[in-house]
Amino acid sequence: MIDSERLEEIVREAGQIAIASWPGAGHRVESWEKTPGNPVCAADLEVNAFLKSELSALLPAAGWLSEETADNADRLDKGLIWLVDPIDGTRDFVRGRRGWAVSVALVSAGRPLIGLLAAPAREEFWSAVAGQGAVRNGSPLRASRRRRFPGARVPADHLAQDDADLTLVDKPNAIALRVAMVAADEADLVATLRWGFEWDIAAATLIAREAGAAVSDAFGQPLNYNKHDPRAFGLLVSAPDIHAAAVARLADRAAREAG
Repeated sequence: MIDSERLEEIVREAGQIAIASWPGAGHRVESWEKTPGNPVCAADLEVNAFLKSELSALLPAAGWLSEETADNADRLDKGLIWLVDPIDGTRDFVRGRRGWAVSVALVSAGRPLIGLLAAPAREEFWSAVAGQGAVRNGSPLRASRRRRFPGARVPADHLAQDDADLTLVDKPNAIALRVAMVAADEADLVATLRWGFEWDIAAATLIAREAGAAVSDAFGQPLNYNKHDPRAFGLLVSAPDIHAAAVARLADRAAREAG
């Protein structure tokens, strides 16, 4: 069995390493673009190195897949794998905003077993274990139970004209935190229509699912992890009773964007 207390300590410490460089706390951090529109900063690399060292020591048999580490196909032969985004929401991080988190998941046979999010700028720590529920700061989470699609709360910058019947709420940059908002009944729906990576969503989707949310890709299909191509097209996390309506609303757009 994994030492769950030590795992939480590691992820909390990773959050403290990040916040020690966070401009929102008055610090300076070096940042640059890996590719146009894809920022990275020195704190991403520092947190990544810390987590790789500590998590590998905690569970030596597990593979590793992280946004800030070159992929190694050896992970495909592992029964367990760590999926890590050292700072999800780097854009908010470097701008001194609070919408970022350290995301860590342990995956077995394509499914998350444990998910943790450390969001120290928000004074939040989220965790879930498969089959055991989800908590934020020690309090159990219950996902949105909205039953009508019109009026659903969506954390986004703006809405398409076709979605004018929905309601905008505050949007953190980190997709993991937006998904966690559904788990905490602070949003009813999170949807993306683009290719995204497993490390962005593994921890948060387990937290949402364990809180009672419905989770799928943009087409309503189950998500799988530790694939040869560590991507999925789109993400849809919602209150269970509006999930089918959300899939139907997005179907044509998803088909066009997926090509």
